[in-house]
Amino acid sequence: MSKVFQTLIADLAFGEAPRWHDGRLYVADMHAHRVVAFSPGGGLETIAQFDAPVGGLGWLPTGQMLVVSMHDRRVLRQEPGGGFVEHANLSEIATWHANDMVVAPNGEAYVGNFGFSLDPPIDPANVKMAKLARISPDGAVEAVGEELFFPNGMVITPDGATLIVAESASRQLTAFARQADGTLTDRRLWASLPPDVTPDGICLDAEGAVWVAGLSANAVVRIEEGGRELDRIATDQQAVACMLGGDDRRTLFVCTADTTDPATCRAHPNARLVAAQVDVPGAGHP
Repeated sequence: MSKVFQTLIADLAFGEAPRWHDGRLYVADMHAHRVVAFSPGGGLETIAQFDAPVGGLGWLPTGQMLVVSMHDRRVLRQEPGGGFVEHANLSEIATWHANDMVVAPNGEAYVGNFGFSLDPPIDPANVKMAKLARISPDGAVEAVGEELFFPNGMVITPDGATLIVAESASRQLTAFARQADGTLTDRRLWASLPPDVTPDGICLDAEGAVWVAGLSANAVVRIEEGGRELDRIATDQQAVACMLGGDDRRTLFVCTADTTDPATCRAHPNARLVAAQVDVPGAGHP
């Protein structure tokens, strides 16, 4: 029987970067400028409200939340009192809005950015490749993983040795060897994706396959290294981002939306958080 998604929440502006943490699913409601948490069997709680769009989420070993503040190209850190302060400034690396983020268990974070403005009409002369920003646990920043075409969702394998990033504009997954000092080397093509799949968020499972939120495909697609499609589950809206969570990490949570237009998303908040049970549990980070 084909897997079917159940709708959990139906009134988000635009959900991004779902993360399973301490028994709850955290989501960046990007165009509502907030971070929310969904408790299975419970409701939705607003964890923090901001003045501008937010993207990637993660946590330091101390338990402090990290949030990507997209337009000012910063990563914010939640303090014990609940407020947020600057953890890292990416303005010397990010050439456009900061985007998704993955945080390793040691607190080392990697953050992507758009590279160039997506506002139409896009001038080909302004299209730029992007770099990842590596942020040490103390907030120091350096550029790694250069020449990426709109780096988006990222995962780190359970052994910490490989980082995989979705390049949305080139419809591929790219892998790097992650060194002990956090630098990225030995770039390789991990998978070319089906022509209808523009990758946004991704998550990794225990068999080493990657679930890809295929924005243009209205589906999440399970891909093995080399590019073979193993599974596909349709979504009623565009598939934006995905996360394997739940106590056994076999619940595939997906953020979906009708549109990516910020004004429309705020005026008509009908983006969803949906979920389905899968056979292979999640692995690695986030």
